[in-house]
Order: sequence, then C-alpha cells, then structure tokens
Amino acid sequence: MTKIGIIGGSGLDNPKLLKDYEEVAMTTKYGNPSSTFMTGTIKDRDVVILARHGRDHSIYPSGVNYRANILALKNIGCTHILATTAVGSLREEMHPGHLVFPDQVIDFTKKREYTFFHEEKVIHTPMADPFSENLRNLLIDSAKRLELKYHSRGTVVTIEGPRFSTRAESHMFRMLGADVINMSTVPEVFLARELEMEYATAAMSTDYDCWKENEEPVTFEMILEIYKKNSENVKKLIVETIPKI
Repeated sequence: MTKIGIIGGSGLDNPKLLKDYEEVAMTTKYGNPSSTFMTGTIKDRDVVILARHGRDHSIYPSGVNYRANILALKNIGCTHILATTAVGSLREEMHPGHLVFPDQVIDFTKKREYTFFHEEKVIHTPMADPFSENLRNLLIDSAKRLELKYHSRGTVVTIEGPRFSTRAESHMFRMLGADVINMSTVPEVFLARELEMEYATAAMSTDYDCWKENEEPVTFEMILEIYKKNSENVKKLIVETIPKI
C-alpha cells in the first residue's frame, strides 16, 4: 500500500491540510526522529509529515538524526518520500523563487552517518541515479499544471553547515557542475535509497549563495523571506502531486 512521507515544512505542517489527523510519536534504534509525525490523508492518500529541523527549527543541519528520520518513516509504512528544501542557486538562470527538481547530488558533507549497513553486513547500494525518476516526473507534471517557474533537473551539492559557503567554495562548486546548494539532501536521499523508498526533492531557490559579485551574499534572513513568499507554491505543488503517486 502506498504511503507518502513528506519531509520539510513549507506550510505543510498545518493539521488542517490533513483529513483524519493524528500525531504519532516514533522511536528507532538510532533514537528519535526530528519531530513527532503528523499523519492523515490528503486527497485520499495516506500521508506522514516530518519536520526535518524540528517544529521550531531548533536542529541545525549536521545535528539532524537522518537515520532515525528515514527509518521511522519506513517503519510507519512509507513507500515514497517527497522532500522540500531551500537551496542557493549557483546558476544565473535559476532565479530566487524558482523551483528545481534535482536529478543528481554531490556530497560535500564531512561528519554525518551515511548508512544503515554498518553492523551485521555491508551492502554496496547503487547510487548512480539517487533520485526517483518517477517522483521527479510527477513533480514536474504538477509544476507545469500549476504554471510554476521550475527547472526539471539539476545537481545539488550538500555542505555541512550551518555556515554558508565562502566565495572560493561557491565558485568551486560551480566548476564542479553543481547547480544549487543546500545542507540537507545528504544523507537523506542515500538512506532512503538503502531502504528502497522512492525519494525526490522539491527545491526552492532562495538566493545566489555568494558567487555573484553584484549580489549581496546569502543570509539566513534572506532565505526565510524568499521561502515564506513562495511557500504557498511549494504547498500547492506537493498537494497536487500526492494523488498521482
């Protein structure tokens, strides 16, 4: 049976969105997930909503218990994950306010727990194409129908955080082929893949990081301002996509 996990926030933590709303506390052998789960249905689909950084955004990116989050979603029966994230744009054409649906990822994190396969056995999971093409296409179709400004593919680089990039790093990531930058996709996408859950990300561009010489370098306040202005689009996108899964 299909059950969809939604990771992020973007206005989707409103209980009024859910029919048959319940709050469920979960735990795993890796500890507790970032928040209790909001469960219910959206357009007759079973949905579980998790706040990645906690309901009050008190968990910094490297402090997120990614293994607990993904394992708890698996244990409650989720088969698919739609994640939302704010990203900095590394490309002129990916303007703040645009959506990006990444098809590739570069890992520049340094100290996160990456795998479930570290105890009894080692499994080398193929990761050539980490994001679900099926879910990406559904998100793209929804964005078209809603007439949102979007980019159908891109490479996201995930850094450790919570600090932002230096100018040298921002230019380096562009040279490496990254299109957008964030602090949360890794190891989330890898862990979901290990547990055979389809995973895709709706990434909202909020700024130009710090590579553009004529732009003010990114600040957290800048991200919040742009994300709040566009969060309704992200919510509409997710709600439009859910019944197609």
